[in-house]
Amino acid sequence: MDSSQDKELPATERKLQKAREDGQGARSRDLSHLAILGAGAASILVLAPTLMDHLQKALSQQLVFDSRTVMTPGSMLERMQAVVMVGLVASVVFAVLTSMAAVISAIGAGGWIFSTKPITPQFNRLNPITGFTNLFAKQQLANVAKMVLMTSILAFVAWKYMGNSIESIAMLVLQPSTSAIRAMAEWLTTGVSMLLLVVFLAALIDIPLQAFFFKSGLKMSHEEVKKEHKEAEGDPHTKGRIRQKQRELADRASVGAVPKADFVVMNPTHYAVALKYDEATMSAPQVISRGTDLVAMRIRDLAKGHDIPVLQSPMLARALYAHAELDQPIPATLYTAVAQVLAYVYRLKAAMRGQGRMPGELVEPYVPPELDPHNKLSAQAKGESA
Repeated sequence: MDSSQDKELPATERKLQKAREDGQGARSRDLSHLAILGAGAASILVLAPTLMDHLQKALSQQLVFDSRTVMTPGSMLERMQAVVMVGLVASVVFAVLTSMAAVISAIGAGGWIFSTKPITPQFNRLNPITGFTNLFAKQQLANVAKMVLMTSILAFVAWKYMGNSIESIAMLVLQPSTSAIRAMAEWLTTGVSMLLLVVFLAALIDIPLQAFFFKSGLKMSHEEVKKEHKEAEGDPHTKGRIRQKQRELADRASVGAVPKADFVVMNPTHYAVALKYDEATMSAPQVISRGTDLVAMRIRDLAKGHDIPVLQSPMLARALYAHAELDQPIPATLYTAVAQVLAYVYRLKAAMRGQGRMPGELVEPYVPPELDPHNKLSAQAKGESA
């Protein structure tokens, strides 16, 4: 098994996508804290005057009593509904605004991720040994150190701010209530703003830090990259077998085109390739049927049954079978060899019509050795034996 030290390669796009499907992403808690605290503070600052006006009006209406109200105490509950409704609406608005801020901050840090896997029961998380080990993980230690540092800074800022202004705040009891409340609100607003500034600076550091930890945790070893590549591309041996099966099926289906061929070249027992050439419609000769073993024998018998010349040219037959595609022009490197055979076929057909002498045996046309699959196999065998 690969150790963590061996995982030095960055995560592939496929692994990153799988992590997102599993609900994993780079998340900054400091950014979420900043968004929630900032949205909450802004909501209170903006909505507080309106809320206080509504509460003041509701209370002024409910605190007016008459003899009928005194005689029916149960009606007080009904009268308090207006006050409760104002508080409930304010609470709902506050919750919606802070929730939206939390969601937007999460999307801004790590993008939109929708997955139910993080909330599905996973009993392996109950392993105490694994949990104890995670306590000393690099990311966890960094988070603890960051929290301690941030708490210390917040405490220092709060202590300095309160220490410098506590006397002026204490003197507010001597001022009129309206001025005292206004000064207290400004004091609280300034203090909260300073604390939010500290959280904001921490978030600026935490966002790239969490992205670094997230990508570091997904690093891969060379073996994992190779395995993923093999899974993505498919096992070469399996793909080779599939291509071979597809080729065999195509070869069997192509047997029906043999009667249209101009000639057939064969390796005596294993390969047969039927070719056709029409100067008016083709830029080069095309293979219209091919096969090995029993299919090759079927092509030979069908060609003879339709008086189509069957010629023995082992190297050319093997090269055409290996490198030419069905119903496609033959490779340019085989033009000369096929042209030589085609010229022989034309002389043969002319002689059979009584328009010339019968040609002798076909001279084996020249085929580049690298196009003969048998040469490749023999070269590989020699290399393995060496």
